[in-house]
Order: sequence, then structure tokens, then C-alpha cells
Amino acid sequence: MTQTPKSTTAPPGPSTGTGTPTMPAIPPQQGHQATPPAPTPAQPRRTAFAEGLDQLRAAATTEPGRLRIIGAVLALLVVAFGAVTAWQTTERSAAADDVLHTSQPLSSAAADIYRSLADANTAASSGFLAGGQETRASRDRYEKDIRTAAEGLVRAANSSDPGSASAKTIAELNRLLPEYKGLIERARANNRQGYPLGGAYLRYANDKMQTQMLPAAEDLYTKENERLRGDYADATPYPWVAITLGVLALGALAWAQHRNYRRTNRVLNHGLVAASAATAVVLLWLVVGHTVARAGLNDSYDHGVRSLNVLHDARIASLKARGNENLTLVNRGAETVEVKPGEFQDKFDVAFKQSMEDLAKGLAAAENLADDESGEQPVTAATGNMKEWQTRHGEARAADDSGDYQTALNRIIGAKADKPTGECFDSVDRNLETALAHEQQEFRQAAGDGLDAMTGLSVGAALLAVLGGAGAVLGIGRRLSEYR
Repeated sequence: MTQTPKSTTAPPGPSTGTGTPTMPAIPPQQGHQATPPAPTPAQPRRTAFAEGLDQLRAAATTEPGRLRIIGAVLALLVVAFGAVTAWQTTERSAAADDVLHTSQPLSSAAADIYRSLADANTAASSGFLAGGQETRASRDRYEKDIRTAAEGLVRAANSSDPGSASAKTIAELNRLLPEYKGLIERARANNRQGYPLGGAYLRYANDKMQTQMLPAAEDLYTKENERLRGDYADATPYPWVAITLGVLALGALAWAQHRNYRRTNRVLNHGLVAASAATAVVLLWLVVGHTVARAGLNDSYDHGVRSLNVLHDARIASLKARGNENLTLVNRGAETVEVKPGEFQDKFDVAFKQSMEDLAKGLAAAENLADDESGEQPVTAATGNMKEWQTRHGEARAADDSGDYQTALNRIIGAKADKPTGECFDSVDRNLETALAHEQQEFRQAAGDGLDAMTGLSVGAALLAVLGGAGAVLGIGRRLSEYR
């Protein structure tokens, strides 16, 4: 009988060829699915800046990489210093040029417009006082002043910015000037025929001049002075940004040369020395040139513009005084103002006294500002003329108040033998014109010196900066060649 062998050994399965039996595959169970592996999250894309930063860090770990970085920084500093220097000096040079050739001449032109209008008004009133026997000199003076004012308005209009406040003021004066001339011609026509209406037309013309035209001309003068001060403010400040960059560039170049010396024991690197020399020259030129320019411009303002403004104001005050003096006789008390409670005085005589006070203050200020004998002498002479004018005016007023109109008239517009006040006014005006010409010359000299001190600085700084940057690159390149 055959016996089944007793054994605990598993029955043999399929062989793998190595003699080792394999376990049979377990069939998949119903309702249980295999779980797929989780996907790997995508890595964020790196930016070019981050990659460049990594490369820069890697390069900085080697001496050639560090040298390249140092060379690039040195060249950038030197070139930036030159560019900023050229930019800032160009702006200041342009502002200084505007001071000398644009804003100050326009300020003086605006003052001349005012003077011409005021003098034309004075000449018209003087001619009116002469009655039908208006002198040719008085008529020619009036016509010349009107032409001068018109020409000045044309020049000012060409130099003003379209749509600006100055342009609007000039347009207003151009509109008012023909109206004023028309009123003066009507006053003359009626005056020649002996009609009292002539005085009314003259007062109306004077009112238009005093309340509309002269305030507009004074406003134009004020605006041009503000423009002049703005140009000075742009031209005189130190270029601190450029100076700071220059000091940083020199410091960086000195540090690079010291570093090179510590690593190589070589005292000089020709390229770095050339870059340092170019940077030092630009920095010294910038500081010294701008200091000289600033001194010249400040001197032109302190001893030129300030004196010119005071003298212009004094001349305007003398013109106002003369016009009001003439109108006192034309008006003859028709218009009065209350100076004290219950006390009335002639309107134009009160205005004359106020203008003479302004003239006295202006002459005193001009004398204090005069810095040499040539500037002081005409102001002193004008002061003496003013005092004599006041004396003669008092005599004319006394004669008029006593009823002697003809004597008063002779004291105002008479012949030289009558010692008229007009003679004193003409002397004041001539002396002030002489003082103005002297101060104008001083202004041009000082402002011109200031502008000349910045000549070539912008171009020179840019050129030297390029050479300095090239020197820095060549100097570092020489050191890099040792690693090849």
C-alpha cells in the first residue's frame, strides 16, 4: 500500500531558473484599487536676477571675480561723477547766462518802459502848462518817450513766454497806450483853443496813466525782477551731488590701490593712478570753478542788481514827483484829499510830497550801496539837486497860494533865469542815468566773470571722467592678466 509522505514542506511552485521556488501571485481582490504615488511638486522658476546674483556670489569667491567687480564699480563711480558734474554745471552755466543776457536786461527794459511812460506823462503835462505855446522840445520829448515805451514793449513781448503773466501785462499796456495818446491829443487840441475841457482830458489821461498803465508797468518790472532772482537761485547753489560723487570716487580709487598694494607689494598701478588723477582734476576744477563763479555772481547781485533796483526806484519816484508837481498847477485845487480830520489839501501836491520822500530814501540807499567814487559821485549830486528842487517847489507853492499863478508857473516850467524846478528835475534825472550806467557796467563785469569761471567745465568733466573710467578698467585689467 502506497503511503502519502509526511512533510511540512510547501508544494513546489514554478521555478525561476535558480532552483528557488516563487510564491504564486495573489490575485487582486474585488473592491480594492492600488493607490498611485503622489506627484512631485514643480520647482519655482528662478529669475534672471537671482541666477545672476548666484553667479556674482560664486565669482566673488575668487580673486579674478573680485577684481572684475571692483573694476566695474570704479568705472561706474568715475563715469557717474563726470556725468552728474556735466549735468549740474550745464544747468548752472545756463542760469548764469540767463542772468547776464536775458533776465537782467529784461528787468532793466521793464524799468525803462516805466520811466518812458512816466516821463511822457510829465512832458505832456509840462506842454499843457505852456498853453498854446507848447515848446518843440517838450513835444519832441513826449514823442520820444512814447516811441521808447512802444519799442520796449515789443522787445519784452518777444522775450516773454506765451501765456505768462508778463505776456498778459504787456498785452494790456499795448492796449492802453493808444488810448492814452488819444486823450493827450484831445487835451492839446482843446488847450490850444483855450477850452477848459482840455484840463479835464489831461486829468483823465493822467488818471489812466497813474491808475492803470504805471501800475501795470511796475507789475511787469516786479515780475522780471522775480525772474532774475530765480535765475540767481538756479546759478549759485553748490553742486553737492557731484561733489559727493567725486569724493566717493576718489575714496574708492584710493581703497583699490591700497588693496592692490597689500596683495602685490606694488606701490603704483598706472591705470588706477591715471583714474585718480583725472577724478581729482575734475573735482578740483568743479569746486574752484564754481566757487569763483558763485563769488562773481554774488558780487554782481550785491554791487550791481541791488544798486540798479534802488536807482530805478529813485528815478521812478522823481518822475512821479515831477508829474504831480505839474498837475498841481493844472488841477489848481479841483481835486483834494483829506490829510487830517477836517484838513484838505490838493491831491497832486500831497502825491508830490510822498514821491519826494521816496526819492530821498532811494538816494540814501543808493549812496550806501555805492562801492566806489564813480558810483557815489552822481548819487551825491542827485541828492543836492533834490534838495534844491524842494526849495524851489516851496517857493512856487507859496506864490500859487498867494494868487500869483504866473510866478508859480515860471517857477515850475519857466526859463533858466526863473530858476524853475524843471531844471532840478532834469539834473536829478541825468545824474541818476549816469549812476545807472555805472552800476550796469559793474554788473556786466562781475556776472561775466562768474559765467567765464564755468566755461568748459561741463565738457572737460565729461571727457576726463571717460578717461578716468577707462584708466580704472585698464588698471584692473592689468592685474587680471596675471591670472591667465
